[in-house]
Amino acid sequence: MNWTRVLVAAGAAYIMLRMGFAMLRGLGAPTPEPPPPGELRKVRLNYRCGICGTELRMTSAPDEDPPPPRHCLEDMDLVAPVME
Repeated sequence: MNWTRVLVAAGAAYIMLRMGFAMLRGLGAPTPEPPPPGELRKVRLNYRCGICGTELRMTSAPDEDPPPPRHCLEDMDLVAPVME
């Protein structure tokens, strides 16, 4: 019987168990507290990725004119709001 295979398998199992427990411990951590009220502003901005066409609606931002988000490693384009 090859003992090196047994030792490698035991070491790999130990590492995988440690990683699994670390991930579960991270999921059990409490969520961070929300920012103080009034820190974020309500906005209604629609963005579209010029490369793949993904659309995004931003509903809150730290200021009224936030920088555009990035998608596909490029800044997204601001889309004119639809009149409702």
